[in-house]
Amino acid sequence: MKPFTALLGAAAGTHAADQLALATLPLTATLVLGAGPGVLGLLVAAQSAAWLLVSLPAGAWVDRLPRRRLLIAALGFGLLASVVAVIAAATGAASLLGVAAFVGASGTVIYVLTSVSLLPSLVPATDLPRANARLELARAIVSLAAPLVAGLLAQHLSPTWGYGLAALGAALALACVLALPRVPAPATGTARPSFLAAIRAGARFVIRHELLRGISFCAIFWNFAFFALLAIWAPLALGPLGLDPARMGLAQSAYGAGLILGALVAPITSRHLPPLATLIFGPAVSVVAAGLFLVAPAHGGTAAGFALAAAGYFLVGFGPMLWLICQTTVRQLVTPFSLMGRVNATVQTAIYGVRPLGALAGGLLAAEAGLQSALVLIAVAFALSTLVIVLSPLARLRAMPVLAGA
Repeated sequence: MKPFTALLGAAAGTHAADQLALATLPLTATLVLGAGPGVLGLLVAAQSAAWLLVSLPAGAWVDRLPRRRLLIAALGFGLLASVVAVIAAATGAASLLGVAAFVGASGTVIYVLTSVSLLPSLVPATDLPRANARLELARAIVSLAAPLVAGLLAQHLSPTWGYGLAALGAALALACVLALPRVPAPATGTARPSFLAAIRAGARFVIRHELLRGISFCAIFWNFAFFALLAIWAPLALGPLGLDPARMGLAQSAYGAGLILGALVAPITSRHLPPLATLIFGPAVSVVAAGLFLVAPAHGGTAAGFALAAAGYFLVGFGPMLWLICQTTVRQLVTPFSLMGRVNATVQTAIYGVRPLGALAGGLLAAEAGLQSALVLIAVAFALSTLVIVLSPLARLRAMPVLAGA
């Protein structure tokens, strides 16, 4: 098996496990444990907290340890998390379910950081947009299927069956990773800096680089909004929208459809459009999606309410997928190879580390002031993510940067 093919197969299995766990968590909490919006926000926050707490040390590990070994460890975390989640659901322990969510997400953090840092050594720089699009397409396909499968399992069997399928995805990914060749740890020179100094070097590079700084701030606001939406989605769908679990999963699966179309279109837009067009379009179309979610409850219990919610999820998949592939390529091109793991970790912390705050804010605001107030917060955060891009040098990027060190 070719190295990129093995990496692609591992990506499909890993993201299948991650997306199934993400879709199964709110269903298990709501239907099995009887959790309300406040508890649900805490559980989603636990699942996303790993991106804040694990990313920076994981980035330093990526630049120090053999990457195949890190991928194996990451998938081991995913398998363990699925087992613990089933035990938590069987015993009614919401706190244990939160622990399982954190452990599983930690494995995903390590996997994503390692694979993104490994990719530039597997393909030429000119092929990076296409390679990134193929990896994201694998994630998009499972993002489309996971909510639908989780919803059907919840309605006809039990929500916890989703965790069983997540374990299978992690196992398949592990088989692909084992097919990767053994690669020595990245060279760090004779004077290896301390662990904390290495982390600071990556963070310093991101803060001082105007393109990476703009990407990070845009992503902070966008991910805050998106995870606030995820935290309130189950009570919104099962309440004001009047959806059953199966239709709830079907509406959310439109997000995966948007991701798929975005991943398919990305190689074309990278050839024919300047990067600035893609980087502005991604967050801007999310503002339109927020408007659809705001008006959907007025049509609760009707086909129009379902269609508005599904269209909103499609848009927050399509535009941001184009943005993600474009900014990932920019990040890989401007970062020296010796800093790749730590820079990716710093940006990843900005992109995903804010998710617990978004989930907490969305869940708590919905519990205290109502779901409509939480939807307004989501719309404002999406608008701020767009404003960051418009005001940054990314809005003037007419061509991809030259590969660092070329």
